[in-house]
Amino acid sequence: MWLDHRAVSQVNRINETKHSVLQYVGGVMSVEMQAPKLLWLKENLRETCWDKAGHFFDLPDFLSWKATGVTARSLCSLVCKWTYSAEKGWDDSFWKMVGLEDFVADNYSKIGNQVLPPGASLGNGLTPEAARDLGLLPGIAVAASLIDAHAGGLGVIGADVRGHGLVCEGQPVTSRLAVICGTSSCHMGISKDPIFVPGVWGPYFSAMVPGFWLNEGGQSVTGKLIDHMVQGHAAFPELQAKATARCQSVYAYLNSHLDLIKKAQPVGFLTVDLHVWPDFHGNRSPLADLTLKGMVTGLTLSQDLDDLAILYLATVQAIALGTRFIKEAMEAAGHSISTLFLCGGLSKNPLFVQMHADITGMPVVLSQEVESVLVGAAILGACASGDFASVQEAMAKMSKVGKVVFPRQEDKKYYDKKYQVFLKLVEHQMEYLAIMNDD
Repeated sequence: MWLDHRAVSQVNRINETKHSVLQYVGGVMSVEMQAPKLLWLKENLRETCWDKAGHFFDLPDFLSWKATGVTARSLCSLVCKWTYSAEKGWDDSFWKMVGLEDFVADNYSKIGNQVLPPGASLGNGLTPEAARDLGLLPGIAVAASLIDAHAGGLGVIGADVRGHGLVCEGQPVTSRLAVICGTSSCHMGISKDPIFVPGVWGPYFSAMVPGFWLNEGGQSVTGKLIDHMVQGHAAFPELQAKATARCQSVYAYLNSHLDLIKKAQPVGFLTVDLHVWPDFHGNRSPLADLTLKGMVTGLTLSQDLDDLAILYLATVQAIALGTRFIKEAMEAAGHSISTLFLCGGLSKNPLFVQMHADITGMPVVLSQEVESVLVGAAILGACASGDFASVQEAMAKMSKVGKVVFPRQEDKKYYDKKYQVFLKLVEHQMEYLAIMNDD
């Protein structure tokens, strides 16, 4: 499970090796990747798990195995989370260096020695047993998979944007950043040539769009952080009762409540003296520091609904400021990004979308089909079944633009100041740590 951060000591040891494979994960391996988790299992569950396991799967590969009986792995899973290289394959020296030489000895049979590109047809399709479980016909084509966020990226990034007045219309697909935002968020940018971005995963060749290199930024908690801040507030029971009475979600109610209390000013200006640093579960990108903590500055004794709504707004803004931080790190390394493509649960929240537009200064494209992860999966299925000759052809035909949200340029100066404060927060956190650790 990606958000299981138990393998901290293992990932620290892996990073101390400074092995060359680490340059393809932003220079530092994340505790959310598979090598540290595998090492943790070997060191902590040797007899009950490690010695008995026949295969170790990422979830997408586990599902395709259950569907087809084929143990072939997806290039996406292995390249993004397991240190596999699309060009060179496994690096024996890495696994030996980190204490997982077992895999080398058995020719990687437990973690994958047959690797297929996403969209490739697996075996003979659905097995009779899987077909029975799913209520489908045996033999239906099953595609080599993508990780869920990568499927979301595939589902939005290739959409035909003509007629929407977007600057990216005349630009290559590499000018688009797909942001898949749910419990956590992933920021997917592609390039023709490899770009090494410190603290951002990749570059991974053909891991999302065939023939392109992928960089994957991310925030470990986004939707989960918003829930945490809202549900932990003293006014949450009152919010729940009022939202239920109106047959609204708590977030729809909060958005309308913010409109009520903003008076004449833009809604974002309500947080002029309330600032949040959102790394309550460490920083995935671009600082790649899982020891970082969350911060809130500007609290008062108020515990009413207005206070909760403004804290919610400040949290949403902090997540958008984090996206800007990741985007700027990617641009500093060589990416050129002009448009955000949002999908996932949080993209259904108009406040979240508008804040991303205002804070990054870029238009946000929303997919016609909100569940873009399912579109990405359908694209793969349509390739495996032979309905399309390539992933690119399927992307162009199956991805559709739903809505475009433009930034409020008149608010730019305010958000530039918020961003300055945002960067100061983490700078100060590092200073506090240095003071406390000083002998």
